[in-house]
Amino acid sequence: MPDFLHNFILGSHTAFSTMNVLYCFIGVFIGTLIGVLPGIGPTGTISLLLPITYGMSPVSAIIMLAGIYYGAQYGGSTTSILVNIPGEASSVVTCIDGYQMARQGRAGPALGIAAFSSFFAGTFGLIILMFVAEPLAGIAIKFGPPEYFSLLVLAIIISTYLCHGSMIKALIMITAGVSLSQVGLDTITGQTRFTLGIMHLEDGVGLIPVVMGLFGVAEVFMNLEESQEVKVFKAKIKGLLPNLKDWKESIGAMVRGTFLGFFLGILPGGGAIVASFLSYGVEKKFSKHPETFGKGAIAGVAGPESANNSASSGAFIPLFTLGIPANSVMALLLGALMIHGLKPGPFLIKEHPEIFWGTIMSMYLGNVILIFLNLPLISIWVKLLKVPYRVLFPLILFFCIIGSYSINNNIFDVFIMLIFGIIGYLFRKHEYEPAPLVLALILGPMIENSLRQSLLISGGNFLIFFEKPISCFGIVIAILILVSPIFLRKYRTSISKLAE
Repeated sequence: MPDFLHNFILGSHTAFSTMNVLYCFIGVFIGTLIGVLPGIGPTGTISLLLPITYGMSPVSAIIMLAGIYYGAQYGGSTTSILVNIPGEASSVVTCIDGYQMARQGRAGPALGIAAFSSFFAGTFGLIILMFVAEPLAGIAIKFGPPEYFSLLVLAIIISTYLCHGSMIKALIMITAGVSLSQVGLDTITGQTRFTLGIMHLEDGVGLIPVVMGLFGVAEVFMNLEESQEVKVFKAKIKGLLPNLKDWKESIGAMVRGTFLGFFLGILPGGGAIVASFLSYGVEKKFSKHPETFGKGAIAGVAGPESANNSASSGAFIPLFTLGIPANSVMALLLGALMIHGLKPGPFLIKEHPEIFWGTIMSMYLGNVILIFLNLPLISIWVKLLKVPYRVLFPLILFFCIIGSYSINNNIFDVFIMLIFGIIGYLFRKHEYEPAPLVLALILGPMIENSLRQSLLISGGNFLIFFEKPISCFGIVIAILILVSPIFLRKYRTSISKLAE
């Protein structure tokens, strides 16, 4: 308990410093903004802003980038309710009942309960995070190179569930990401690898130009193809505070959504999207009047909004305790920590407690700021929805070019960004999702180093990965995940034949 109190004070002192409060505000403000505007999303935004974190302290950088992530979960509900277009993928479910409430003249209570549910879930998700993360990190410290290798392999295989399509396509993206991570100097021999004689590639393929291209530039190309006119709900928004009946119908949904979202957020590929969908299904099951769902049930807004915000807190557990990202945004935060010379994983909390506890305490502050940003400024967010995309896309491209160039003051990085922008566009056109590639690009060097260290310990004997229980468990589970779709397909085929 004394250690907890000491860390709590340290985190408060770090988070509530003048500069970190400012960075927290900037993060949640930008997060809300990009959550409101359908388009680039938190992954693309964090990709754009990674270069400006170079001149910041590591804790300030993570505070701001984390604010963008959970702030976007708040902002996404506004467009879902007023426009029936989710600003964020995790707000898709909020459209179902939120927009119907708006059509019934209850846009105010829908927006209000979305904001309060987000605040409730975000706050309690952080409380769980504070008590769970450190014990897990203590267990993870006992891991050696073989255990860490198997864990990283398991994480990268589980990342196939970050994709909503074919597992084969996800594995192709992972292979591409690991291959890209090998470009540059060999860490042991010092020999150049796969550089094609290009001097600029000796330091490897830069993370920032790659993610800016895959998410920022590719997103611009995709949006330019669509000429949708956004119609904003024009009824006057009033009565943002839910009444007693609304609270009675929502409180249970908020509690269930919070716990469901938090634990799904920990799982790679689970995250806010899966949590919001499952929460909606749970609430419909628990409801005494399931027939009202889809027609403006306020519990259908409260549950999913609680779940997606709580999931954003849960996603920080594997990042801080194991150095394994649960989703594409966490992969970028992992990259941000590594850019600042920090090694995410079990030793991060012990060696740099100010980063973990400072980030946690800043998230408390951020949740409070978001309440005051979302409710009073709704009229402003509505006006922003009317901004044509032809005005936004030149600004996005401008920030991409400036961000890529400013890393090394090198035009080569801009060319890399543009190349990956075209590649990312083609990926999306053919339903190849870029998230596993980015994750593999970040984890690739860590996997290679763990593999080499393990083989040096064992004298080149691969059985070391099966001699240690944790390592063996990780490898076996990874293999089962890879082969399970084959058996499931055969099982479904046999069942369909029997049915015929």
